[in-house]
Amino acid sequence: MTGRVREALRESAGIFKAMSDTMTAEIAQAAEIIIACLKSGGTLLCCGNGGSAADSQHLAAELGGKFYRVRPGLPAIALTVNSSMLTAIGNDFGFDEVFSRQLEAIGRRGDVLLALTTSGNSKNVLEAARLARERGLKVIGMTGRGGGRLKALSDVWLGVPSEDTPRIQEGHIAIGHLLCELAEAAIFPEIKDPAGPLDGETPRA
Repeated sequence: MTGRVREALRESAGIFKAMSDTMTAEIAQAAEIIIACLKSGGTLLCCGNGGSAADSQHLAAELGGKFYRVRPGLPAIALTVNSSMLTAIGNDFGFDEVFSRQLEAIGRRGDVLLALTTSGNSKNVLEAARLARERGLKVIGMTGRGGGRLKALSDVWLGVPSEDTPRIQEGHIAIGHLLCELAEAAIFPEIKDPAGPLDGETPRA
C-alpha cells in the first residue's frame, strides 16, 4: 500500500514537471483571455461531467467568492448546478444539449467558455464549445494528452500530458487555481493577499 502511494505521488509530480516545462505559455494565454473577459464585464462559463463538473463548480466558486484576496466577486457560472434546467433539457432535448442550451440562453459575445473533459470527446461539452464559437465566445479547452475533438474547437487548448483520468483531473484543478490566482491579481492589484486565514475564519484586516 505504501508503495502504491509513493508511486502515485511520483506519477503526479512527473506530470506537474512536464506541465511546467511545456504548458506555461498556454496557461498564461488562457489567463489573459479570462482577465480581458472579466475586465470588460463578461462572464466565465464553465462546464464538464462528473469530476470535471465538480472542477467547474470549484473554479466558479473561487472567482465568485475569493481565491487569495478579499475583493468583490467576479462573474463565473458553472453550467452544471441547476438540476431543474439540466433535467428539463436532458428530458426534452437529450443529454448532449444540457450545456449548449444553457449557453444559448445566457452566453454573450465577449464571455468565455471553460470546457473540461479529460478525453476531449464528451459530446455535451463539444456541443457547448461549437455553440460558443458560433456566438463569438472564446473557448478554453482543458483535456488530457491529445485533446480529442475539443482541441480543434479551442482558442486555447490546455492538455495535461497524461492518459490517466485522475492524474488529468489533478492537473486541471492545478491549472484552474493558477487561472483564478492570475485573474484575481490582475483585476485587483491594489488588494493585498490576506494573511492566510483558515477556512471559516474572518480574514484579518
